[in-house]
Amino acid sequence: MSDSHSIWQKPEFRLYLGSTAFTGVAFAMQQLLLSWILIGILELPATQVGMIQATTGIPGIFLMLLGGARADGRDPRAMLIQIYTLAPLLPLLLIALINVSQLSILSVIIWGLGMSVVISYSSPAQQSLLNKTAGTAVQKAVSATTAIGFLVQMLGLCVAGTMDQLGLMPVLGVQAICLGFGALSIRRLSPQPPVKVAGADPAWKSIAAGLKAAYANKVIFQLLSINFVSSIFNAGAFMTVFPFIIKRIYAGDALLLSLMMIIFYGGAAASNFFMIRVMPIRRPGKIFLLMQLSRMLVLGVMWIQPSFWLMALATIAWGLNMGVTMTLARTIVQESASAEFRARILSVYSLGVLGSAPIGALVLGWIIESFGTLNALLPAMALSLILFLYGVLFTGVYNYRSPR
Repeated sequence: MSDSHSIWQKPEFRLYLGSTAFTGVAFAMQQLLLSWILIGILELPATQVGMIQATTGIPGIFLMLLGGARADGRDPRAMLIQIYTLAPLLPLLLIALINVSQLSILSVIIWGLGMSVVISYSSPAQQSLLNKTAGTAVQKAVSATTAIGFLVQMLGLCVAGTMDQLGLMPVLGVQAICLGFGALSIRRLSPQPPVKVAGADPAWKSIAAGLKAAYANKVIFQLLSINFVSSIFNAGAFMTVFPFIIKRIYAGDALLLSLMMIIFYGGAAASNFFMIRVMPIRRPGKIFLLMQLSRMLVLGVMWIQPSFWLMALATIAWGLNMGVTMTLARTIVQESASAEFRARILSVYSLGVLGSAPIGALVLGWIIESFGTLNALLPAMALSLILFLYGVLFTGVYNYRSPR
C-alpha cells in the first residue's frame, strides 16, 4: 500500500480528521459572519471594521501561546473536549441578543472576541494531535488535514453566505450545532498523554521555554518570522480588503462574497490534494519562498480592477498559492520541532497565521479609507518581493531539506 493511501487508512488519523471537520465548519463560518455583519448589516466604515477585527483578534495572540504551553503539559484531547463543550454558548448568546433586538457593535465584539479565544486557545492542541495520530507520514498528514480543512471551510462559507436569505439566527444556530458535534466527536479519539509533563512550572515559564526552543532552531525561527510578516498584509488583505473589494468594486452581497471565498478555498484544497501525491518534498523551503514571490503577480492582477471573470481566476490562483505556502510552512515546523516543545512551537506558528491578521486589519482598514480599496493590496505585493529576497539571501529556509 502506498504512503498516499496508507495515511487515510490510519483509524486514529481518520478520527482526528472527523473531529476537526465539525469545528472547521464553525470556524470558517466565523470569518464570513464577522466581516459581513460589520460591513453588510451594520454598514460600518473600513476604519471601524478594521478596529473591531483587531479588537476581537489580538487577544488571541496571547491565548495561543498559553494554549501551546497547556497542550504540552497535558492530554490535548481532554483540553479540546473542554473548549469545544463551552464554545456553542457563544453563538447561542448572540442569537438571544438578536431575538431581543440587541444586535449592536458591543454584542458583535463580545461574540467575536469569544470565538477568537476558542479558535486561538484550541489551535495548538489540535495541531499537536496531528503528530500523535499520523505516525511517520507527517508531510502527507499535514497536507491531508489542510486539504480537508479547506473543504469544510468551503462548506462553512456556503452556510454563512445564506445569512441574507435565511436570516442571521438560523446561520448562527448551525454554527452552535457544529461546535457541539465537534465536542462529541473529539471524544472518540484515544487519550493522548503528553510526552513530558510540565510539572509545577508556571505558565509563563512554560511559554518562555517554548519561545526559546523556537528561537534556538534557526530555520524554524526564520520561517516563523517570514510567515508572520507575510500574514500581516496577506491574511489581513483576505480578511479585510477582499470583502470590501467584493462589496464596493463589484457591488456584491453576502452570497457573492461567500462564493468568492469558496473558490479561494477550493484552489487551496486542490493544491493540497496535489501535494499529497507528490510528497514527501525534499526542499519545501525553496517552494515556500517561490510562492511568496508568485503571490505578488496574483495580487497585481486584482489591483488593476479586472473584469469579474479574471478577478475570479485571480482569486483561485490566490487560493492555490496560499494552500501551498500554509502547508509547507506548517510541514517544516512539524518536522523540525522536538516532541517536548512541539505544541508550544506550533502555537508560535499559529500566532503568525491567526494573530497577524487582526494587526493587518487595523492598518489595512485605515489604508482603504485613506488611499482606496484596491491600493490596500500594494503593501502585500511589495512584501512578497522583499520576503522572497530576504529568505533566499539571509536565511536557511531556501536550503532546508526535509528529514523525512
